[in-house]
Amino acid sequence: MTRRHTLTRSNIYPLSADKTRILKPLRFALIALAAPLAISACGDDSSSTQKSTAVQSATADASQVDINLFSLNALAKQPEIVDCTLENGDNAQCAKLVVKYLPDEMEIGPFCPKTLDAQGGIWDWDGTKAGLYRLDKDFLTMLNEQGYTFYDDDGTVHIVDNATAKPTVDHACIQVSEDQDVKITLLIPTTPVMAETASRLGVVSKVGIALAGVPIFSDAPSVQRTGHLPALDTCAGHVDPGGWYHYHGTSSDIDTVYAHEHVDAKCTNLTQDPAALFGYAFDGVPIYGSVDADDVMPTDLDECNGHTGLIGDSDISAYHYHSTSEFPNLPKCLKGVVAKNNFSTTAQAGVGAHPPEGTEITRNEPPGGGRPQNMDRDGDMAPPGFDKAAEKLGVTQAQLMQAMDEAGGPQADLAKVAKALNVTEAELKAALPQRPNR
Repeated sequence: MTRRHTLTRSNIYPLSADKTRILKPLRFALIALAAPLAISACGDDSSSTQKSTAVQSATADASQVDINLFSLNALAKQPEIVDCTLENGDNAQCAKLVVKYLPDEMEIGPFCPKTLDAQGGIWDWDGTKAGLYRLDKDFLTMLNEQGYTFYDDDGTVHIVDNATAKPTVDHACIQVSEDQDVKITLLIPTTPVMAETASRLGVVSKVGIALAGVPIFSDAPSVQRTGHLPALDTCAGHVDPGGWYHYHGTSSDIDTVYAHEHVDAKCTNLTQDPAALFGYAFDGVPIYGSVDADDVMPTDLDECNGHTGLIGDSDISAYHYHSTSEFPNLPKCLKGVVAKNNFSTTAQAGVGAHPPEGTEITRNEPPGGGRPQNMDRDGDMAPPGFDKAAEKLGVTQAQLMQAMDEAGGPQADLAKVAKALNVTEAELKAALPQRPNR
């Protein structure tokens, strides 16, 4: 039987020919017990008050959260095990990881094409002719035909760096510069604790950490909601407004998506292996590529893209997530309970930013107390103005976002949204902000 692979420190991403990585072994690993889980509905509330049960195995240790697998090139300091509190109030132990803004020697991009004749990264378009596209002339002219113009008459693409400027056009391709001083701190439970109801992952929700030392987030904000396009590179990553790189897909298996969706692209900064362990979700559950231990895509995945099966090189079955052949190839929800305060950065802006009072802010995106100002408590990025719309309607922003998502997302059936919120359609239309100019 074929065994699973892990992306080891020596193969986690390609190196330049003239550079050598020095590997130093870390001396400890974290052992998490795991067992088959009952499938539960993917809930819309990531409430920290949900009851939970520890994942246990009656036979043997199964799921090994091995700190030794994380790339040394990404670590700002040696990982440690610390006491932490889960969102349900339980005391627990967590792996504490502090990573750099970008792993050393990792090459990222391209993101936005400079002109229509150039080729950039990728984008998952959710409007008419929805699908995953390469950022090139064909895609940008298609958007132009739909009323979203991202380039001048001479073919120059509107590119804006949020760190230094704000868009002055209706539609810009966003490509943020890096901040090399940023450090990111993450907490991952060493023993997964499963919630009775899974936590929904919406737009820009925190998903986990890749073995490459790169944070993982769910869907990027829709162009139809913001008017702008925060371009992803061909490994499904880009730079946060705070200046640090992160993924929006299972990047170690993204080429499987390109083959399935007929996109002319390849990820070059991370080794591709559909059987490999990609990383760990914030609930401590491992995330694997699209195939199981026998190199076959599993057919019994639940609503979170998870199931119980062989873990690593063992003969022990435990619950874990899988990527899929469609973008975004990430878990759709989290089965477990995450740690409180599990993500913070030293950045001036963006997700997880907590700059000390009096800090001179030199980046344009304002910090939002640990999340952007238009992000709800579940970590979902809401369109500008949705906070005020929710207030007018007498509901929470999370409830409004949930109703919109369930009724079709950016093209939501407003009659269904109004019914779900117990308001009239006229009241809903009056409260919602206008769409970006087209």
